[in-house]
Amino acid sequence: MAPSTKTVLIPIAHGTEPLEAVAMIITLRRGGADVTVASVETQVGVDACHGIKMVADTLLSDITDSIFDLIVLPGGLPGGETLKNCKPLENMVKKQDADGRLNAAICCAPALALGTWGLLQGKKATGYPVFMEKLASTCATAVESRVQIDGRIVTSRGPGTTIEFSITLVEQLYGKEKADEVSSILLVRPNPGEEYTFTELNKTEWLFEDTPQILVPIAEDSEETEAIALVDILRRAKANVVIAAIGNSLEVVGSCEAKLVADVLLDEVAEKSFDLIVLPGGNGAQRFASCEKLVNMLNKQAEANKPYGGICKSPVYVFEHNGLLKDKKATTHPRVSNELSDQSHIDHRVVVDGNVITSRAPGTAMEFSLAIVEKFYGREKALQLAKATLV
Repeated sequence: MAPSTKTVLIPIAHGTEPLEAVAMIITLRRGGADVTVASVETQVGVDACHGIKMVADTLLSDITDSIFDLIVLPGGLPGGETLKNCKPLENMVKKQDADGRLNAAICCAPALALGTWGLLQGKKATGYPVFMEKLASTCATAVESRVQIDGRIVTSRGPGTTIEFSITLVEQLYGKEKADEVSSILLVRPNPGEEYTFTELNKTEWLFEDTPQILVPIAEDSEETEAIALVDILRRAKANVVIAAIGNSLEVVGSCEAKLVADVLLDEVAEKSFDLIVLPGGNGAQRFASCEKLVNMLNKQAEANKPYGGICKSPVYVFEHNGLLKDKKATTHPRVSNELSDQSHIDHRVVVDGNVITSRAPGTAMEFSLAIVEKFYGREKALQLAKATLV
């Protein structure tokens, strides 16, 4: 580890909000931090919200004497309550504060944990909207900022503010230049909090019976935030989302070394029919492209005029290289956009052309996911979700 590397602790529990935790992990690691994900449970595997499983690097009980430059608490319920009731974590966070090092929390965690532990007295802090009254009751000055810094404490509001929050933490650790660099790589929204939009051509109704059946494949080196955003948002919308791993293991390690856990192996669902197949990006896109079963499924999807989509590098490596973007407008990650045969829409954050939806990077993943919700359920439902997640 380089002498200038900053150390970060992210504790997780059953019922942690996975999109918040994963977006923190990948953003801080991209910023150069040495991030330790620690389970406060008795095992490293936790059942996070929305049926998403996470795997920590270690147990908190094994590292209670460790010193970190930053401790950052994700939200979610009942995870936030579990963090609040974890005495070893409380002791670590209080020592962190007493020693003048950084603490941060998002969603319910500012009120439930930092506030309950007495660390927000006289401080400006923010949190998830329904916890603002609880926040004020802890003697904090509750503010509605998307991200709030007061001294050595940083707070934020919910899933849709997590990347901004994490970029702010990178800046606190490494300075503005590094934060701007990470922000540009992730393609952070230029207008956070404003109503999301997407570009649509050749408008087509996306059909389903009863409940949309959606397949999200994952592979080694898949981009974690993109994968979890899709699953998190689409399950909130009550779609039936199946996470399927390429290869022989349900557990895969993503592009920033966060551990993702699938529901099934792709082989188990290769003959099933889905209303949408949608791919996260990262270097896992190359593994998708070399997976004959997945490419066959996508070809059948296209032949049946059923929706399919991809974000980041997947539109190039999987769709472009297999003829799945013929006569279609698409977008992709800036680093590979020169490989699209039609580059007319590469600067658009989300593009829907008939039954094909594409997007660009982790910073566009929530807009991408909400556009899918809109195509299946309508704009009103998507805007309700956008409001609930603070997009």
